Amino acid sequence: QVQLVESGGGLVQAGGSLRLSCAASGRTLYSSVMAWFRQPPGNEREFVAAISRRTGTTSTADSVKGRFTISRDNAKNTVYLQMNSLKLEDTAVYYCAADQSGGSWSDQEKYRTWGQGTQVTVSS
Repeated sequence: QVQLVESGGGLVQAGGSLRLSCAASGRTLYSSVMAWFRQPPGNEREFVAAISRRTGTTSTADSVKGRFTISRDNAKNTVYLQMNSLKLEDTAVYYCAADQSGGSWSDQEKYRTWGQGTQVTVSS
């Protein structure tokens, strides 16, 4: 079984930065694609960014493009989400996802393994 452990969340002022980490451990992941999703208060979970650990190819949601960057360190089995210029609307629980079964990287139904989530709160 694989475990995904997120870290790096917290409270930050608008305009600030945070870096989230997602460390994978256990069995080999079925897919090279890993992603970040988020669930704002009272809203559905939404796609943020994804990366192929094999090629480094990335995909980023329009709402965070230019502010958030996804990256990976294969030696550490870790994926990162660098979040800059944070806005109040970025407040959410951020989830790491893996074991993507093909198709659209932004489709959360395609991911079979999820982390427990880490809270990011942006204050004014």
